[in-house]
Amino acid sequence: MRAIALVGIALLAATPAVAQKSGGILRLYHNDNPPSTSLLEESTIATVTPFAAVFNNLVVFDPSKVHESIDTVIPDLAESWSWDATNTKLTFKLREGVKWHDGKPFTAKDVQCTWRMLIGKSDVQDFHRNPRRVWYAKLQDVSINGDTEATFELSEPQPSLPVLLASAFSAVYPCHVPQQVMRTKPIGTGPFKFVEFKRGDSIRLVRNPDYWKKGRPYLDEITFRLIDSRATRMLAFATGEFDITFPSDVSVPLMKDMKARAPNAVCEMIPTGTQINLMVNRVNPPFDNPDIRKAMSLALNRKVFNSILMEGLALMGGAMLPQPVGEWGMPPEMVSSLTGYGPDTDKNIAEAQAIMQMLGYSDAKPLQIKIQTRNLPTYRDPAVILTDQLKKIYIASELDILETPRWYARLAKKDYTIGLNVTGISVDDPDGNIVENYSCKSERNYTQYCNADVDRLLATQSSELDKEKRRKIVWEIERLLVDDAARPIVLFGTAGNCWQPYVRNFTPHNNSQYNNLRFEEVWLDK
Repeated sequence: MRAIALVGIALLAATPAVAQKSGGILRLYHNDNPPSTSLLEESTIATVTPFAAVFNNLVVFDPSKVHESIDTVIPDLAESWSWDATNTKLTFKLREGVKWHDGKPFTAKDVQCTWRMLIGKSDVQDFHRNPRRVWYAKLQDVSINGDTEATFELSEPQPSLPVLLASAFSAVYPCHVPQQVMRTKPIGTGPFKFVEFKRGDSIRLVRNPDYWKKGRPYLDEITFRLIDSRATRMLAFATGEFDITFPSDVSVPLMKDMKARAPNAVCEMIPTGTQINLMVNRVNPPFDNPDIRKAMSLALNRKVFNSILMEGLALMGGAMLPQPVGEWGMPPEMVSSLTGYGPDTDKNIAEAQAIMQMLGYSDAKPLQIKIQTRNLPTYRDPAVILTDQLKKIYIASELDILETPRWYARLAKKDYTIGLNVTGISVDDPDGNIVENYSCKSERNYTQYCNADVDRLLATQSSELDKEKRRKIVWEIERLLVDDAARPIVLFGTAGNCWQPYVRNFTPHNNSQYNNLRFEEVWLDK
């Protein structure tokens, strides 16, 4: 499956297989401050990367497989699972003898508590955010049969449910631990136990000696050090201070420098499953006018973004990750036919200028706006390009750079007008992407886009058991989203991951950067 990656760069000759070694500390850096330690309440890889290893899911994507799909979902806390004849009841047979990090036993009750909390059917009062509640719109309840069986009861079929449950954001939580604790000192059943989180400084996890998977993890400890500057992070890795780079932190332009500085490192350029997109809060005048939103969409010159940011290695698509790595993306010829995607960018700009002139804007009378974005290079760099492109259609903008906690707080409250966002897709499935970002009732629908036809088609595709039929419905939805300038997609990212030659069993995935970060199979050959 590695052939699916756009570019594979192996900087170390293949070595013979050797027996795994136990022990050692895996040293990583982090590029940002996690808003909290609660996977269920957060939406950012800043939380997933350091804390996924604390938890288990019912099922996971096989960490050794580069490409994620329904076919690579494997058991985790569930030993097995099966659908009933109506495809509306999914029953999990759970492992026995699993313990939470505080020594209490894991049972089916914990599964029931977790998803009742997620669907609003519990008495938990301090669950602050629920960004993926819309994933479970069809989930009526979770029933249990003793301590080792849990059944997800749906109102209608949802073939994507196992894929959603394999996301790193679908961790099973303990019934007996308050959510306030889960936000600061999380307790899981995972391979590593939480020790400390010094905000702005470091994070430390240690090996769970009672982990249910015998012989795992191999590592004694995982440490993260928070480093704001990407140049400092790259240099620290190159000099051997760290063992693995932060997911997709090595930009395409930086890869050559990394190869020169760290010639023995193993590096791989791979699609990240993230998309750069333009967010317009459509309830704020004058952006409640669809003509302005269309003009902004037409002003996007994707080729320029791709050339500057990723040296032509980015992928172009609609809402779903494009082919060949995407499971659901449109064929290339269909993508090129979308409004604003064709090669004639001069024509697009002329059309956008005409729209803005008709609304009374010009070089002499530009529309003044602020563009808000997150204080990370992956956000700031495309935001600078965006401001330059919008000038061509009489929009004069300045950047408002926000630290991560403020950025996500603003998005959650819809307290912004224009935003340049990088959306990470945790699972490559319409129910985990389009439903989450565009359906009327989704908490993560930050643009407040709502189209009854799109919601109807989303419901139809979600219950469709035939994958090819489902895919064609998804393509119809993607075209509608582009025509509506719902959240214009600039491009899908490609970036590099690097690790030291002694790091074994670390496999970046090519259609999501979220689901290979538990590190329970990673070991150090030194």
